[in-house]
Amino acid sequence: MDLIDELKAFVATAQTGSFTAAAGQLGVSNRLTSKYVAELEARLGVRLLQRTTRKVGLTPAGEDLLSRAPALLDDLDDLIGEVSEGSRGFQGVIRISASVSFGEIWVAGMLERFGQRNPALSFDLRLSDRHVDLASEGIDLAFRMGRSDTQSLKARKLGGFSSHLVASPEYLARRGTPRHPAELSGHDCIIDTNRRSPRRWSFGTGTDETTVTVQGRFQVNSARAAVELAIKGCGLAYVPRFALREALAAGLVVPVLPDHAGETSALSAVYLEGRVLPRKVRALIDFAAEDIRAADLL
Repeated sequence: MDLIDELKAFVATAQTGSFTAAAGQLGVSNRLTSKYVAELEARLGVRLLQRTTRKVGLTPAGEDLLSRAPALLDDLDDLIGEVSEGSRGFQGVIRISASVSFGEIWVAGMLERFGQRNPALSFDLRLSDRHVDLASEGIDLAFRMGRSDTQSLKARKLGGFSSHLVASPEYLARRGTPRHPAELSGHDCIIDTNRRSPRRWSFGTGTDETTVTVQGRFQVNSARAAVELAIKGCGLAYVPRFALREALAAGLVVPVLPDHAGETSALSAVYLEGRVLPRKVRALIDFAAEDIRAADLL
């Protein structure tokens, strides 16, 4: 058996949780996938997977191998790609993580544009509002907003995005337009729980910063959902600019407190520290940095 095929079968099975799903991902039979993993266990002399009738789990040895094997396979794929990319471009798969709203609004389209330049590349985009573990889930690159507290990650800042306060004209006609952040305590505010401090909204910077505690009937974990609720007149939404462009252009919502600057935070491309970054991933980061500026979303 080929060691590379064995490792690919193990990683796919560990990440999907079943031999059937792994076989579908690899394009081989269920039986062959199971055989590859069994051969790898025999080669290493340890059990890597705990098999039950319902799912496949990892042993401690399997967890250790999974933390390293995806990077090894990527490095091999990158080496092969470097040899042939002069004539055929980048090849293989890039696994990307992003938040749901930002992924839908920009990342998916950005990957399509990058893919046009690199037709031999494939993409696995996983959208989640939680910060996934890049090592255990085999993620090559994540687009994250705000500060990262994970020491094992390296980050390249792509830009800074600002938050803006908006409401529908109907809501403002009914409830009045606040003139100062302190007046927000008397308004219905739509709470986006993805924010670091969902109920504490800050405006201005430094000594001019004003922070208010807000309340509201609607609590959501999506900037896009917050904008939709604001459009329907449910309250004031405090969301990143990238989620607002279409609604503002159509007049469905209007700026509130335009003289009070909203919070700003960083958008970064993050990846695991301590490994050689594949050339295709570096190329994607460079492209993303240019694309986000051209999109004018931040």
